[in-house]
Amino acid sequence: MPTLIGSVQRALRLLEAAGSHSGGAPAKQLAREAGLPLPTAYHLLRTLTHEGYLRREGGVFVLGDAAGRLAAGGLQQKRRTMIRDSLAHFRDAVGAPVYFAVFREGEIEVVGVSDTPADPAVEEWADFRATGHAHAIGQCLLAQLDEETRREYYDRHPVEAITPYTVRDQRALEQKIGSLGRMEPVTERQEYALGTVCAAIPITAGDTAATMAISLPFHQHERLPWVVDRLRIEVGALLSTLSFSISI
Repeated sequence: MPTLIGSVQRALRLLEAAGSHSGGAPAKQLAREAGLPLPTAYHLLRTLTHEGYLRREGGVFVLGDAAGRLAAGGLQQKRRTMIRDSLAHFRDAVGAPVYFAVFREGEIEVVGVSDTPADPAVEEWADFRATGHAHAIGQCLLAQLDEETRREYYDRHPVEAITPYTVRDQRALEQKIGSLGRMEPVTERQEYALGTVCAAIPITAGDTAATMAISLPFHQHERLPWVVDRLRIEVGALLSTLSFSISI
C-alpha cells in the first residue's frame, strides 16, 4: 500500500468543494463539504489562497488563477492525446503517414504527425512554416485564407523553388489555388521533397484554417487517389461523432 499524504488529500477535497460553487462558498461550508474540522480547513484555505489556487472575495472562496491553469493544462493534454490517437487511427486506415496542421497567428503549424518505421513521414529538410508554397499542407492552408492574409504570408515567406518541381512563382501558385474547388484536396508531386507525393484535405475548424495530409513514396503515386478518398471518409466519420477535438 503506497504512502498517502493526508494534507494533500484534504487540500484537494477543499479545492473540489470550492470548484462546485461558481459563486464561491464560505470556509465553514467548504469545511463541512470536505469533511474537515474548521481549524484544519482554515489552515489549508490560507495556504491554497497564498499559492493562488483559491481567491477570497467578500467572505467566500473561489477558484484562483493557478487552479484555472491546471484545468487548462489538463484540457490541452486531453486534446493532444485525442489528436495523437486520431492520427494513429487515420494512419492505420490509409496505410500512410498522416499529418495534421493549422494556420495559426500568421504561420503554418504542424500540430501532429503519425507514421511507422515501414512508412516514415517526410523529413522536414526545409522549414515547413517558410515553404508553404511547396507542400500540400501549406497549399491547402493558404487556399483557405483570404487574399490579404495570403499576401502577408508571401511577404514573410517569398515563393521560390526548392526542387525542380516546385511551383515557379507567386502568380503560378495563386493560379493553382484559384483553380481549386471548395473543400477540394490539394496534391503535389515532388514539389517539397524529391521522391515523394503528398495530398492534403481541408478541415473545417471554425474560423481556423486546418488540414489533414498524407505522403507516399513517388513509386506509389498511383495509390494517391485511393488514399485521399479513404482519408476523407475516415476524417468525416470521426468529425461527425465529435470525438476529434482540434486544438486551436
